[in-house]
Parts: sequence; structure tokens; C-alpha cells
Amino acid sequence: MAGLTGLLERAIRYALENVEAVAPGHLSRRTPCADWDLRALLVHVNDSVGALQQGFEAGCVDLVAAEEDYGDGDPAIFRARTRRLLHAWAAAERRIFVGGHPMAAELMAITGAIEIAVHGWDVSVACGRHRPIPALLAVDMLRLSPLVIDDVMRDLLFAAPVAMSPLAGPSDRLVAFLGRCPR
Repeated sequence: MAGLTGLLERAIRYALENVEAVAPGHLSRRTPCADWDLRALLVHVNDSVGALQQGFEAGCVDLVAAEEDYGDGDPAIFRARTRRLLHAWAAAERRIFVGGHPMAAELMAITGAIEIAVHGWDVSVACGRHRPIPALLAVDMLRLSPLVIDDVMRDLLFAAPVAMSPLAGPSDRLVAFLGRCPR
């Protein structure tokens, strides 16, 4: 699990750096996620981090969303939740039940790292920074993504891939694979 802890930590670190640029006036800005502004994206990512934390702490994830306060896009909620997520991951059981179906904790960590990193990229674009996902992190995620992103998962979490040159950098290839136009 040590390598995957590093993957999740690197994804969170990248996303946190981008979330630091969020100012109250940015929350109504459009994101690369169709029909979402930055506020909606931050609420969604806080919900996702909460589900990951629940899975790692309780050994199961409810598919029905709990009534929780996701801070209306407050970046401080993301910082606090990701800190708790890393603690929960460090103590996680090997198997987690998602909607009653078993899933290896490692696969959940990979899914979470991809989700957090790509939404960190979305935040950077919405804030006008356009910070690429670090090359080694993007390469690791591209290598691991076939383990967790199939047609069903793609329909739930990501848009269809965007055509990208094989000569593009790893960040651009990753975000294109996850349905975003890198430029």
C-alpha cells in the first residue's frame, strides 16, 4: 500500500496547491466539467473525498449521499477532508464494500487519486492558472487507470476521451483520457 499512499498523497498535494488559488469571486467561474461552476465542482469533490474517507474508515460506501455540509465550495472543507482521508487510508482494511460489492482498498485509492487530481486540474483551469498535473503523477495514473476506469466507471465519473496526440505530455494525455480538452 505504500506506493499507493504516495499516489494518493501526490494527487491531494497537487489538488491542494490549486485549491489555494480559489478566491470567493472565483466560485461562479465555469470549469472544464460541463454545466458546473467552481462552487459545484468543489462541493462534488468534497463529497467524493467524504465517500472515500467513509470507505476507508467504515469498510463500506453508501451509494445514497448523506446529508452533510460540504461548505458551499469552501476550500477549507477540501483541505480538512483530504487530511482526514489520508489518515483513514493509512488505517484502511484491504477490502471495502461499495454498494454491497467488494472492492480492493488499493483500487479505491487509485480511483480517488485520479478523481482528486483531475478535479485539481479543473480547479486550476477555472482559476486561470492551467497548471498541468505533474508528469510523474500523470504517468502513474495513466498506467493504473485501466484497473479502475472501464465503460461503466467512465459513464459514472468521466466524459468520453478526447482525441490527443500520442506526442502530448502526460498531463494532457491524462486529462484528455478523462474527457477534458487540455487546451
